Amino acid sequence: MQNLLPRDGELYYQPSAWNIEEAQHWQQELIHTIPWQHDVVKMYGKLITTRREVAWFGDSALSYTYSGSTKIALPWTPALKLIKEKVERLSGTSFNTCLINRYHHGGEGMSWHSDDEPELEPRSTIASVSFGAARKFEFKHKHTSQTLDLLLENGSLLLMKGVIQEFWKHQLPVSSRIKEERLNLTFRVRRTTAPE
Repeated sequence: MQNLLPRDGELYYQPSAWNIEEAQHWQQELIHTIPWQHDVVKMYGKLITTRREVAWFGDSALSYTYSGSTKIALPWTPALKLIKEKVERLSGTSFNTCLINRYHHGGEGMSWHSDDEPELEPRSTIASVSFGAARKFEFKHKHTSQTLDLLLENGSLLLMKGVIQEFWKHQLPVSSRIKEERLNLTFRVRRTTAPE
């Protein structure tokens, strides 16, 4: 795979890591077996309940804190274990946690941010899997404001590596014309010891 970033990090995209039938199967399996909850995040000093739903899975009840909200990992389901094994094989990385976002339609998105929380291993790979509606995903360099757009397709795998979180922000913009659901699984390497 070719690095899609011009500078300051690595970004790799595989559009058909899962074929359409496999992607549809996993999307339905996860929709019906994951204990979804609406996310609660702190924005502009206030706690906001999001329209999108989330779930956090991982080894040994690992926690994860972002936007003022802390989650304790649920144990891996059989379906997530199978997806995780394939992601690890394709990426060459072992992951110990996964954040899943459920976007019910294009009116739900995610604003500009970097996945640089102190609980995550610095410069570790983050693998993003998409099942469902194809959605535009945007990157913006923190210093130059250079931008890059990708269309994340059903069954695709996106790998963010190296210093990308230090230099680039990303977002999932809303799009009212998209009526279908999208599931996004982001596999991460969470520290097992406190940062020094």
